[in-house]
Amino acid sequence: MAYAAFRSIGAYIPEKIMTNADFEKIMDTSDEWITKRTGIKERRIAAEDEYPSDMGAKAATLAIQRAGIEVSDVDLIVFATVTPDYLCMPSTACVTASKLGLRDVQAFDISAACTGFVYALSVAKAFIESGMKKNVLIIGAEKYTSILNYEDRGTAFIFGDGAGAAIISATENKDEAIVDVKCSSDGDYDHLIMTPGGGSKNPCSPEVLEQKLACIQMKGNETFKLAVKTLTSDVQVMLEKHNLKPEDIKHFIPHQANFRIIKAVGEALKLTEEQTVVTVDKYGNTSAASIPMAMNYAYEQGRIKAGENVLFDAFGAGLTWGSALFPFSPNK
Repeated sequence: MAYAAFRSIGAYIPEKIMTNADFEKIMDTSDEWITKRTGIKERRIAAEDEYPSDMGAKAATLAIQRAGIEVSDVDLIVFATVTPDYLCMPSTACVTASKLGLRDVQAFDISAACTGFVYALSVAKAFIESGMKKNVLIIGAEKYTSILNYEDRGTAFIFGDGAGAAIISATENKDEAIVDVKCSSDGDYDHLIMTPGGGSKNPCSPEVLEQKLACIQMKGNETFKLAVKTLTSDVQVMLEKHNLKPEDIKHFIPHQANFRIIKAVGEALKLTEEQTVVTVDKYGNTSAASIPMAMNYAYEQGRIKAGENVLFDAFGAGLTWGSALFPFSPNK
């Protein structure tokens, strides 16, 4: 039987840094207020001519190198993003495949907002376990600054840009296998986080542009409460299902939305600061890219070793949510 192994991680971090002090210059806010509300101190901003496909390709190149495979060995690309290079077509996955030099590979985008990378992991696992693919490249990349309204104090300073990628490969060794991926959604809460304009329901028009309806809108307080409840419950179900205790998790990597959410979830689950990976202070919320960027940060800090248990936990617009449990299994 074929199992799916999490072989490598990589990320691309844009060079430009926008600090809270920079926001003080363009809106009525302060470093103290932003930090207290979100835990964010700075975020990265992609260059004007830098797009999710560019950032995704750079993160993917690093992940491929670390996996010890050739680009030509990749037989599927799953690209998670809600800020694609193009609104409808072509998919950012196809554009990224071209930038990687792949001309004959299955490639497609998925849209699950901040849960996108976990959704992509679930797809990769299914393709590999079915025997259809052997090396799946999953990418989460966002240029959130392209859909921000810098007059909206509820969202403008929260989000940043970046990309993360991983190689998921077939293995016959069950000890290397991804243990479980659980994803779900509830469209009854679609109004909490959305971009109301620009789609077929409210096509692009002078009114949409003038009212900035193609920018992200979020009901922060409602989202906060639901996120804490959902993220906590999702992990509890995962741990109970596999007869694990909080101390059995070496690395807890939640979606990097807000430090207060991460802290509340960690405390509810009795997970320590040492177990929890936090990068929201450095990168802000990078949606589908946040979990792989956080994992890459911990990996490059030397924290994540082969065989150690990793637990992802994500929540995003849709609403969507998901968790994943696996041993980090790099090629030896």
